[in-house]
Amino acid sequence: MRIETITLRELRMRLKAPFETSSEVTFDRRILLVEVGVDGLRGWGEITTAEDPFYNAETTDTAWHMTRDFIVPFILGKTIETAAEIAVLLEPIRGHEMAKAGIENALWDIEAQQKGVPLATLLGGTRSEIPCGVSIGIQPSTSALLEKIECELCAGYQRIKLKIKPGKDVQVVDEVRKQYPRTKLMVDANSAYRLEDLDVLRAFDQYCLLMIEQPLAWDDIYQHSLLQARLQTPICLDECIHHSSHAEAAIKLGACGIINIKLGRVGGHARARQVHDVCVQHSIPVWCGGMLESGVGRAHNIAMSTLPGFSLPGDVSASQRYWDEDVIEPEVDVSSAGTIRVPEKLGLGYEVRRKKVESLTVRQQQWRA
Repeated sequence: MRIETITLRELRMRLKAPFETSSEVTFDRRILLVEVGVDGLRGWGEITTAEDPFYNAETTDTAWHMTRDFIVPFILGKTIETAAEIAVLLEPIRGHEMAKAGIENALWDIEAQQKGVPLATLLGGTRSEIPCGVSIGIQPSTSALLEKIECELCAGYQRIKLKIKPGKDVQVVDEVRKQYPRTKLMVDANSAYRLEDLDVLRAFDQYCLLMIEQPLAWDDIYQHSLLQARLQTPICLDECIHHSSHAEAAIKLGACGIINIKLGRVGGHARARQVHDVCVQHSIPVWCGGMLESGVGRAHNIAMSTLPGFSLPGDVSASQRYWDEDVIEPEVDVSSAGTIRVPEKLGLGYEVRRKKVESLTVRQQQWRA
């Protein structure tokens, strides 16, 4: 595969409803799509950064800069055998995993097309459909939250994730659990707590939660190990796991019982499979987290979620939960049983709606070898 062209686009897409976490409220997404040309084929990837550095250190603008000034010069015109080689080529660039993943994942799309298989098959996926959950942002009132939960459960989703923060945590979960005593329920703190909040975090043990996601600092593993030893509820690590060595360290320290794999956060499909394999080796379940992606990122998440270790419902939900109109066709749809059927078409499995992409594009740059 000779990398002949790379096109980087920024799209502006408005969410159907604001999404609030412990650190920010998102109304509009600035989404970066990467289109790579190889041997007459086109592959698509998405750089899943947030607009601000509140999830990790990357942002839409830092990713544009890194892609334009470092990643493209490293790989444009290079000939590779497999998409996984991109991760090795980009090793001299430290960090910036989401920017790297956008390029690499587009090449995985092309490699699957060249080999005449769906992307999920190329990755080693074993599922024909994946289980789905939803992430619900912090709501203005408990009644509004309960209404949203009812709506999602009626749509078939198998698991509910609640965003929490100090002051909107235990009491909220208490009300939800009273209303839905048997629902698979988890909470996501996005690093809003400290070890000093042990009593608050221990209070969740009474509610039979699947997990508490990343309660402590975004870059910490060790203090999570101290916390996990004091909790019955499994901790799920997210922000602090960037590669397989982090995952192995967290598991051996006893810092978690579950790991969330976000494709962008770990740097693309090659690194995601490495994290997955370490977790499978140690019998740690994994699931796919979301970053409010467009359909391109969502399609890559679906393919990754077919790997055998993804045994818990992920945050891969229907396009219509977020967008009035997505950039792929068919749009991602969830069955009444709360599953997504894995596409059988070659490559990514979905067609990118080029005219829709162009209508949403606010800046674009292309490079040719």
